[in-house]
Amino acid sequence: MEVKTSLLDNMIGVGDMVLLEPLNEDSFIENLRKRFDHNEIYTYIGSVVISMNPYRSLPIFTPEKVEEYLPGLDEAYRSLRDQDKDQCILITGESGAGKTEASKLVMSYVAAVCGKGQEVNKVKEQLLQSNPVLEAFGNAKTVRNDNSSRFGKYMDIEFDFKGDPLGGVISNYLLEKSRVCKQPRGERNFHIFYQLLSGASGDTLTKLKLDRDFSKYNYLSLDSATVNGLDDAASFRTVRNAMQIVGFMEDEVQLVLELVAAVLKLGNIEFKPESRVNGFDESRVKDKNDLKEMCELLGIEQSVLERAFSYRTVEAKMEKVSTTLNVAQAYYARDALAKNLYSRLFSWLVTRINESIKAQAKTRHKVMGVLDIYGFEIFEDNSFEQFIINYCNEKLQQIFIELTLREEQEEYVREGIEWTNIEYFNNAVICDLIENNQNGILAMLDEECLRPGTVTDDTFLDKLNTICAEHQHFESRLSKNSKFLTDHSLPHSCFRIQHYAGKVLYRVEGFVDKNNDLLYRDLSQAMYKATHSLMRQLFPEGNPAKVNLKRPPTAGFQFKASVGGLMKNLQTKNPNYIRCIKPNDKKAAHIFTDSLVCHQVRYLGLMENVRVRRAGYAFRQPYEPCLERYKMLCKQTWPHWRGPARDGVEVLLTDCSVPAEEFAYGRSKIFIRNPRTLFTLEERRRACLEDLATLIQKIYRGWKCRTHFLLLKKSQVVVAAWYRRYAQQNKYEKIKSATLVMQSFTRGWKARKILRQLKYEKRCKEAVTTIAAYWHGTQARMELRRLKTEARNKRAVSVIWAYWQGTKARRELRCLKEEARRKHAVAVIWAYWRGLQVRREYRKFFRANAGKKIYCFIIQRIMQKYFLGLKTTVPSMSPIDNTWSAQPYSFLEGAHTELRRIFHLWRCKKHRGQFTEEKKAVYEEKLEASEIFKDKKALYPSSVSQPFKGDYLEIHKNPKYLKLNSAVEEKVLLADVVNKINRANGKGSPRLFLLTKSNFVLADQKTGQVKASVPLPDLTSVSVSTQSDGFFALKLKEGSASAAKGDFLLSSEHLIEIITKLHRTGTTAADKDQINIDISDEFLVQFKQDKVCVKFIQGGPKNGTSAACKRKNNRLLEVSVPSSP
Repeated sequence: MEVKTSLLDNMIGVGDMVLLEPLNEDSFIENLRKRFDHNEIYTYIGSVVISMNPYRSLPIFTPEKVEEYLPGLDEAYRSLRDQDKDQCILITGESGAGKTEASKLVMSYVAAVCGKGQEVNKVKEQLLQSNPVLEAFGNAKTVRNDNSSRFGKYMDIEFDFKGDPLGGVISNYLLEKSRVCKQPRGERNFHIFYQLLSGASGDTLTKLKLDRDFSKYNYLSLDSATVNGLDDAASFRTVRNAMQIVGFMEDEVQLVLELVAAVLKLGNIEFKPESRVNGFDESRVKDKNDLKEMCELLGIEQSVLERAFSYRTVEAKMEKVSTTLNVAQAYYARDALAKNLYSRLFSWLVTRINESIKAQAKTRHKVMGVLDIYGFEIFEDNSFEQFIINYCNEKLQQIFIELTLREEQEEYVREGIEWTNIEYFNNAVICDLIENNQNGILAMLDEECLRPGTVTDDTFLDKLNTICAEHQHFESRLSKNSKFLTDHSLPHSCFRIQHYAGKVLYRVEGFVDKNNDLLYRDLSQAMYKATHSLMRQLFPEGNPAKVNLKRPPTAGFQFKASVGGLMKNLQTKNPNYIRCIKPNDKKAAHIFTDSLVCHQVRYLGLMENVRVRRAGYAFRQPYEPCLERYKMLCKQTWPHWRGPARDGVEVLLTDCSVPAEEFAYGRSKIFIRNPRTLFTLEERRRACLEDLATLIQKIYRGWKCRTHFLLLKKSQVVVAAWYRRYAQQNKYEKIKSATLVMQSFTRGWKARKILRQLKYEKRCKEAVTTIAAYWHGTQARMELRRLKTEARNKRAVSVIWAYWQGTKARRELRCLKEEARRKHAVAVIWAYWRGLQVRREYRKFFRANAGKKIYCFIIQRIMQKYFLGLKTTVPSMSPIDNTWSAQPYSFLEGAHTELRRIFHLWRCKKHRGQFTEEKKAVYEEKLEASEIFKDKKALYPSSVSQPFKGDYLEIHKNPKYLKLNSAVEEKVLLADVVNKINRANGKGSPRLFLLTKSNFVLADQKTGQVKASVPLPDLTSVSVSTQSDGFFALKLKEGSASAAKGDFLLSSEHLIEIITKLHRTGTTAADKDQINIDISDEFLVQFKQDKVCVKFIQGGPKNGTSAACKRKNNRLLEVSVPSSP
């Protein structure tokens, strides 16, 4: 990769170490210091990036600045997108050098430069949010770093042909699980423990049986429980949000937190010795409260786990030997369980994240790998973990040397330049010392762990002294030069290895135990028996049905195989390196410690890398940008070169008198051997640019003055034109004003003359009009007098006629009134006469009928008062309100009862009218359940208050059941998890139970694969017991295709709802007979060709709180149901 010319512009120090002059260790360190003091934390060795940790936020970390400050990332991405070359970015350095932040920067860059879109944004967000989850569970505070990665991470980011991310795959290496049980002074346990206790709500901690006080947990160190700059509560909320974005379901998050809480509880379990009759000591749990709470979290019987801490069972072929554990062995077993539980949980988290972020398409993808792995570690006390970590760094250094030399050689061959080999330190001899299959340290450690007899760390060290004492990179108490003379500079029980980064002293204490990494089979089997959903996935070896007597592979063997696979993977990709350096040990900004940086430069081999790049040619660049940058140095190439770029570069270098031995022409690039030659060209270019700048300034000033003069000239012409226009306008205005005055006087004289004439004509017309008006008035008055006389004559005749008619009418009226009075008088006299007769007759019967009428009147008043009283005492409209006013009189009993009944029916009708269709359906199902099970099934009363939910799995929302959802075409009426009972042992295996309008389906809970689909017409009856268990049998029609494997015996927590919906669905189907519900404590179930009797019995308190099914013989399954309290 050629040097970026942008590094040569306005650079502080030297941006590319290949161009550093003079090249030595002091100038190298000084150049790093100069750039670090000016916030230039990135320096290059060709394509290799050197990153100094600033211990503070800089503006270069924004997405807009990444491409400017890390051009290597941009070139790697464009090479992957445009040239279809898989890339890998190797981030190395010691703890605290900023590797984790560098990997986040790579992820942020990928998110910034990729395309947009809903799916692309979702993938990018999931890739970015996987970091907080893994950091919480895999990072911890150390003395060198507040956020140190205690595991190795390699992520393959997969892209499509457009360069958009499709997903990713994460691999983890060697989680430092010993930190779970013990932390060095000044360090913390993994972040998640402190985040959970600080950030979880009170309800969550109560459910997890935890307390916020760190001091109550033995596994948490107290001297560094809080860290400045770290907000554990806010980090916990960030982790919860990140898990949701990545795709964790809420119940999965709860399961993970339960296991974290169980690890904390496990650390509080303590043991005490107890002597036995045979003289051996046996361990016993001191306080069983923490043990009880841990067992409740994991769903383990307390007695099973307590026995696993006290006894160990050893199996050899057909024999089993049970031995007691003393207190030390019990503590070892406890810590081994805690470490295995946490490390397996971490591996499960990585697998679960991979399920969410992996690419869905099956086609081949472009891949960019990002390796963020622990750096080289040299502590005061180095153990097995540091040995394994440093071995991994040796392998990375080896592949770095090989790939760097190979890349350099391939470029020279590609460009046709002669290659000169350079000598360098090859650390293959150190790798062979560690990983050799015959005499390597790991092989001898495995051999020592597997051999019979007494095996200790001292015997392992003796073996190393025997085989490796003469190795030039191995030192121990036996000197490498004189085998039988002791080396007193080494402590006892230690050996020293000369790594590429320096000498490291390892203490062998714990090597054998940590390499064995044994977890007693009793503990594995106890974990497998737990009801916690994750335990069987985390401890598959605990399955009693799959006992494997073969010894599991050692930790060293597993890590060696993982590193080997990683190296093969890296060799298939184009490498890009980020070498992280820690400027000081105080984790403070603006401090640069020369000795510390010099040590890291040495063990990272940066000087050797520079010498490799400068072995041939220090600078290389394509012809086009080279000609474009330096063309002003030659008159023939300035300002434009019309021929090929290579010919232009040849003319340019010839004209600049550059010696021929200082450069070479490749096929597409110019190669310059000495940086001084490049700096000479840069100095000449800078001087030429200054001359060009002066020329440009001169031309610009002349143009500016001419432009100003022309502008002044044009302005003078415009001003003169405007002045002449103004003068003429003033002259015109004066002439116009005089003309208007003369015109106004003339028009006034003419107007007055016309006015006098018009006034005379108007007076003549008014006189004529007045005379005519008087004449017309005289004629009108004469006519009016004539009309009035005629009208008076007509009115007199009318009045006389009217008076005559009135007189006749009044006479007639008087005659009629007289006749009417005579008739009325006759009628009144007749009425009085009839009244007199009636009264005479009525006196005979008055006393006999008066009492009855008075009674009816009183009754009528009482009824009226009663009904008016009901208006104020009527009860509420609630159908369940049984209150009613008291009965005032006994004779109203019937009416009182009938009115109460009518009112209740009326308010029930009103209440039913408020129901929606969905609510009616729910009440109809509840009513049907009552008709089927009331007073017949003991489980029914507890189900009355529970609503029928139907879809308990949220099958349409949960992406886990997407495949199953597509396999079921009809609407799902009920979806729940049931246990399918095995005839062989009476155990239940979880199945997904789905009910539609035409059939019911049983599917595997993990994979979603359909196991059985039965049409409802093939279902004849359902059998249940009368007790409070959840067992039921689905009996199929004999001879149907569904009955080939026999009936189904299932158990569920929602038995009432399942059978009600089955009965209701079967009843509504047009082509289906009604499903019979058989409620009995003993019924037959058809299993293939045999019929098995299922019998229900009442169990005692020892049976627990749930029903248990056991096989008694081939024809009988017995279900023990706990007695009702």
